[in-house]
Amino acid sequence: MKIAVVCGGLSNERDVSLSGGVGIARALRGIGHRVALVDLFLGCTEDIEDLDSIFTLSEENGGSFAVGEDAPDLDAVRAMRPGQGLVGPHVLDICRAADIAFLALHGDEGENGKLQAYFDINGVRYTGSGYLGSALAMNKALSKILLRQAGVPVAESVTIRRGQTVPMPELPCVVKPCSGGSSVGTTIVRDPAEYQAALELAFRYEDNVMAERFIAGRELTVGVLDGRAMPVTEIIPKSGFYDYKNKYQPGMTDEPCPAPITAEQTAAIQDLAVRVYKTLGLQAYGRVDFIMGQDGVFYCLEANTLPGMTPTSLIPRMGRAMGMDYGALCQALIDASMKKYR
Repeated sequence: MKIAVVCGGLSNERDVSLSGGVGIARALRGIGHRVALVDLFLGCTEDIEDLDSIFTLSEENGGSFAVGEDAPDLDAVRAMRPGQGLVGPHVLDICRAADIAFLALHGDEGENGKLQAYFDINGVRYTGSGYLGSALAMNKALSKILLRQAGVPVAESVTIRRGQTVPMPELPCVVKPCSGGSSVGTTIVRDPAEYQAALELAFRYEDNVMAERFIAGRELTVGVLDGRAMPVTEIIPKSGFYDYKNKYQPGMTDEPCPAPITAEQTAAIQDLAVRVYKTLGLQAYGRVDFIMGQDGVFYCLEANTLPGMTPTSLIPRMGRAMGMDYGALCQALIDASMKKYR
């Protein structure tokens, strides 16, 4: 197959996307696919006389990309391609020439459904959920409403718009952008003096912020592949909470998979993960994050429509627990995604 691996872009999770995209491209070439690795924002500035030549079996545009401790400087990225729009030169041409576009994107522009709708309109096949499921899952406030109606436990929360004044919620609480990812802009507020600073941080990234009840407990996550639950993984940061640094710096977090929980608990949380996946209209694959509260209840935190594929990411870990190496997992994600087009 000819596959366009689309990564980068202008999300706060740009570096995460680049790391995953490079790994995906290498793995797909390793199992015989012809691959073009393309940055959604930067695109390809050179004239392309033969689109077919962009797709290679070699590692000439391979290598590796390490995720730093902090989110990237997006202003510096914008300066690399002056001009309008989030989609760079020739990106659409390359994706149209491919059999499928493997979306290694994260964050708002990759997961909020806009790119998926753009590709639908232009006849591009792509991995992961369609535009509607992506949009529903990305907006945490809206997804909470739908999940609550479906009987999925979620933490009580309030959504705050920029400029709006609302009473401080009961502490401790978690303040975060409503549609963010990778815990960028997220603060656990335990003291009233911290609340305003937490709001200001979250509002740097978005005009809508969520403050939700902090639930003490064990953090667990479940992948869903082609409608079936993958092994449960526990997330145990060695310090602090599961923030950007602890997510992507090797050795910062322990992630036992399968998680050390009972068979009954495993079945219950996997059932909930599939219910979340179906309620939000997700397709092909995703990952659902939970907190197992001290009351034994599994509270859904969020659903991820394009889970990370970096060396420290969770879906590859679940794949290994199922006996799939990284290349086999990438192929399985493509196979599940192609079912949307049959």
